[in-house]
Amino acid sequence: MTRVETRYVCQNCGRVSVKPLGRCPQCGEWDSMVEEVVQPTGDGKKKAGTSSIASKALRLDEIHAENTERWELSMHEFSRVLGGGIVPGSIVLVGGDPGIGKSTLLLQAAMEFAEKGNVLYVSGEESGQQIKMRAQRLLSKGNGEKITTFPPHLYLLTETDLDAILSHAMLVKPQLLIVDSIQTMAMDAFTSSAGSVTQVRECASRLREFAKNSGTTVFLIGHVTKEGMIAGPRVLEHIVDTVLQLEGDRFQSYRILRSMKNRFGPTSEVGVFEMREAGMLEVANPSEVFLAERMQNTPGSAVAVAMEGTRPLLIEIQGLTSTTNFGNPRRTSNGVDFNRLLLVVAVLTRCNRLKLFDQDVFVNVVGGFAVDEPAADLAIATAIASSYLDKAVNPEMVLIGEVGLSGELRWVNQMTARLKEAEKMGFTKAIIPQRMRKTEKLPTGIQIVEARSLMDAVQSAINQ
Repeated sequence: MTRVETRYVCQNCGRVSVKPLGRCPQCGEWDSMVEEVVQPTGDGKKKAGTSSIASKALRLDEIHAENTERWELSMHEFSRVLGGGIVPGSIVLVGGDPGIGKSTLLLQAAMEFAEKGNVLYVSGEESGQQIKMRAQRLLSKGNGEKITTFPPHLYLLTETDLDAILSHAMLVKPQLLIVDSIQTMAMDAFTSSAGSVTQVRECASRLREFAKNSGTTVFLIGHVTKEGMIAGPRVLEHIVDTVLQLEGDRFQSYRILRSMKNRFGPTSEVGVFEMREAGMLEVANPSEVFLAERMQNTPGSAVAVAMEGTRPLLIEIQGLTSTTNFGNPRRTSNGVDFNRLLLVVAVLTRCNRLKLFDQDVFVNVVGGFAVDEPAADLAIATAIASSYLDKAVNPEMVLIGEVGLSGELRWVNQMTARLKEAEKMGFTKAIIPQRMRKTEKLPTGIQIVEARSLMDAVQSAINQ
């Protein structure tokens, strides 16, 4: 007779304990240990090699790679982030803050795909009437027209029981299955509530098995924690093939879809969308959008070229210095890593002799974009120096380079692609680090100024 066991599982990191704890010893979260009842299904004494084998090992040349062509979408930004389209039989996790547009984006993709194949949209949070209202708004293109004709192969299901969902999927035989959201799904085999570590892990594993066996592509919508991480156990991100993160400032209309993991394409690829009444509209030229409202010949403004995956993006970085009224000056960053800002300010103070010890320093990336690569160091430093000296940077100039602790400028990767994008956007001049090796051929349509140190680069940018 099997014995029922009780254990306590942390809902934040998945740590298992045999006794209740007020604080998880692994992640330090308070009141996150939840009781779960586990009933073993066997005696646990089965020896290795005694189980029946249902699978078969094949040589690599015996495996037939059939039906491996990607499914293209008219939303090119979405296809770009996925690596060129939807891969049949894959499982994709889409995360993001509440109200950022996850459900809207996937419903748009579902309605487009339903024109040529079966799509099953499963919602555990909204009713069928609510989803239909959103679909009418997306199809009306914002003109208020009442829509009565919908894609012929789009099926809606409001259900949270995963076993029932898979039974419906066997009947509908969809090519695309969307689950909104994975935290609302549950299986009767486990006594824990929906959203717990066990339920999220086991439901995702069952959906992965269904995707691989049937060839159906599964999209999972996931909640995020207050730190911006996808809720649930970390193993959830290891189960899926692709992890997409939808980011954006709630005060801005632009949304950035970022690839955090992709087994079928490049990681760190981004797609840019604009949230409107008619849904998520793709932005074909993000650099033009980020620079549209830029004021020229204004102190404290510099343009950097950041690489997001394989795409170069031109972004405006603003810097502001102001005499502090307190003993310790403030350092505030928006869209720039705070520690990186402290490093740049320290180098400007030490190597460029700028007296920033009594100045509040503010740095902002326009458009709600976040820059986390060192190639933007030169633009950040120039924007701060421009504001402090009250001298404008040449509006037709871009600045690319990493700043070292000794005040030197260091080379960054994919310089040619960055300069070509700047040239395409109409910029005529660029300041880059001095090349130690002349192996990379740079474009000739833009004037290039090579600087060895941060001091030389700032002087060249401000005195133009």
